[in-house]
Amino acid sequence: MAAIKSTVLVTGANGFVGKAVCEHLLAQGANVKGAVRSHPLASYHVQAPSLTADANWTAQLQQVDVVVHCAARVHVMSDTATDPLTAFRAVNTEGTLALARQAADAGVKRFIFISSIKVNGEQTEPGKPFDENVQSQPEDPYGRSKYEAEQGLMALAKECGMAVTIIRPPLIYGEGVKANFASMMTWVRKGIPLPFARLNNARSLLALPNLCDFIAHAIAHPAAVNQVFLVADPVAVSTSQLLAAIAETEGVACRLFYLPPGVIRGLGRCLGIDAKLQRIYGSLEMDTGKAQSRLQWSAPYSLSQTLSLMASSHSESS
Repeated sequence: MAAIKSTVLVTGANGFVGKAVCEHLLAQGANVKGAVRSHPLASYHVQAPSLTADANWTAQLQQVDVVVHCAARVHVMSDTATDPLTAFRAVNTEGTLALARQAADAGVKRFIFISSIKVNGEQTEPGKPFDENVQSQPEDPYGRSKYEAEQGLMALAKECGMAVTIIRPPLIYGEGVKANFASMMTWVRKGIPLPFARLNNARSLLALPNLCDFIAHAIAHPAAVNQVFLVADPVAVSTSQLLAAIAETEGVACRLFYLPPGVIRGLGRCLGIDAKLQRIYGSLEMDTGKAQSRLQWSAPYSLSQTLSLMASSHSESS
């Protein structure tokens, strides 16, 4: 890949995705300004306002060519907000569009928005993966806020001429991952028996280094202008396959046993964790053909390679 000569503002630069994007773009030769709300820790960090409708980004946007917008109010299973949709919209929709308008006014050439596959929906049927042509059907406040931001960004692109590229990733995993993926890795490392044997679901995942590579690829690509891309690893996996791959990488036994899915779903409803179990038992498959054909992009990292990097990082920090 040719060196990136642009000045790139990356929001959420101290987060799981934003930090990795900054480091990848720096390695590609970009001049990176990593926007953080906390006290700047890295040499490339710049203090940034909160992501709100009235935030002033003038200083951070000076001499910036590209914005990679990773910051967001993230989806959590136990949201405590009284009105989650309003809370998500305030940051993910209104805050995003305020930043984008100011970026356009400042002469930024391209705005890359990290959206979510939740814009498409929560699950797919066998043999019917999501693609960019499937009607968007977000089912929760997080997905709706991202969808509304996408709509606003595309309208802004037509109005002012700033190029917009929208990326919809599935669950992202890599060094520093938290939440459900981190929990699964901990269960496997500890040898906890899990009731996930013989699952034949299919879930698309995205290795963090693959996302970083796609962003770097899209920064100056003319075919990425005003486009939406579903980006994922090339092969979807079942939950059973994923747990087996984690166990193999960690050098431990994969302790899975079988319970009928109906029993598990019934327990999930009783315990109030049916949505969380859907992410384990259900399918969410993505067709990434557009990213491959339009941008001539292929994911450089496999699941096993990324899990190996994660295992090495874990052993070094233990």
